[in-house]
Amino acid sequence: MTIDLDALPHDFLWGTATSAYQIEGAVAEDGRAPSIWDTFSHTPGKTAGGDHGDVACDHYHRWREDIALMRRLGANAYRLSVAWPRVVPGGDGPPNPKGLDFYDELVDGLLAAGITPSVTLYHWDLPQVLQDRGGWPERDTAEHFAAYAAVVADRLGDRVRHWATLNEPLCSAWIGHLEGLMAPGLTDLTAAVRASYHLLLGHGLAAQALRAAVPDAEVGIVNNLSTVHAASDRPEDVAAARRMDGHTNRWWLDPVHGRGFPADMRELYGVDLPEQPGDLETIAAPLDWLGLNYYFPQTVADDPDGPAPYVRSVRRSGVPRTGMDWEVDASGIETLLMRLTDDYGARRLYVTENGSAYPDVVRPDGTIDDPERQEYLVGHLAACASAARRGAPLAGYFAWSLLDNFEWAYGYDKRFGLVHVDYRTQARTIKGTGHRYADIIRSHRDRAAKAA
Repeated sequence: MTIDLDALPHDFLWGTATSAYQIEGAVAEDGRAPSIWDTFSHTPGKTAGGDHGDVACDHYHRWREDIALMRRLGANAYRLSVAWPRVVPGGDGPPNPKGLDFYDELVDGLLAAGITPSVTLYHWDLPQVLQDRGGWPERDTAEHFAAYAAVVADRLGDRVRHWATLNEPLCSAWIGHLEGLMAPGLTDLTAAVRASYHLLLGHGLAAQALRAAVPDAEVGIVNNLSTVHAASDRPEDVAAARRMDGHTNRWWLDPVHGRGFPADMRELYGVDLPEQPGDLETIAAPLDWLGLNYYFPQTVADDPDGPAPYVRSVRRSGVPRTGMDWEVDASGIETLLMRLTDDYGARRLYVTENGSAYPDVVRPDGTIDDPERQEYLVGHLAACASAARRGAPLAGYFAWSLLDNFEWAYGYDKRFGLVHVDYRTQARTIKGTGHRYADIIRSHRDRAAKAA
């Protein structure tokens, strides 16, 4: 399969992505306080093998080595997240100077290497002290988030222009508060809906704080979206697919685009939103860009006896799947990019995460050949380029992930990295997919240089 690299802008951002809790480690160093993921991962039975992020990839101490790896890949952008409990350990109140110093040095190191930092303020690691006070179901958490955003922007805003407020609020609200499979591990529809509301309110308040501190800030939000298909043409299954699209996509897209929360989903959930005057306008703060995280499509059937949104996933036979048992469908990323362009009028789009986990085999010579992951990468990049050719304002692609890492409730068994990590020694080895990505980046730059 070929990638139409000429369809991509000459200044396209070729990046990699990570998140703080998944790679940093050093959870009790230099003033960092516990997050909800520290608590959740240390609760028996919550993660595969009892794994946790105490050490992870030790990025807190090895970040210089990791920047060198980005340079070897040819990446010109890096999407990182800031750990709220490292910067404001109390959730609110005074910042932690050593925590800010770490990100200060990291940003300087990236810029010195010619790599654009893209900073995400929240990638699920709420300070545990705020969870103890109610967490995201409480309005105060959104206000504390905005204050934390202002602290980070004040320190890094002279060098960082590219900001994301939230990463995948769907996971924080639905998986963390409704399904109980992620921190904080609740199974409460009312708490989940309230959390979803305050996450998006926090996004809007943080966007205001960022722009106040950094007048030229480029502010966006990152959503994980899926194409949704009905398992049959039965009216019940078609209606189920509509509900799942509302649950997965519209609930998160409509409010930030000024359309409010979808009426059909509000009725379905049956939970009063904690609205106050002016909230919807705050949530719909203008976006400079929109981030798409895409991994797999969903096929669903009606399940009136299940939990909201009353659907069940249907496993299609004869379809390739990743090591996560996720269906592979590269066309879905093109479909979603065009939907964001045509239906939501996106001004600028980034694929902020896209990648695949497969079991890695380290050869006797230490190399890792991962043809399935390479095929996934190329297929999805080809679909991205096709969307750009059709008019999607795609400005960058961030491969998930730079490193194998702590994969949340899946622990360390699932490996998404372009770079293999030996968790015993912390040795890093670029996989075949990493080398393939570097070749693609190089080819695009050569074409752009010739066209200039």
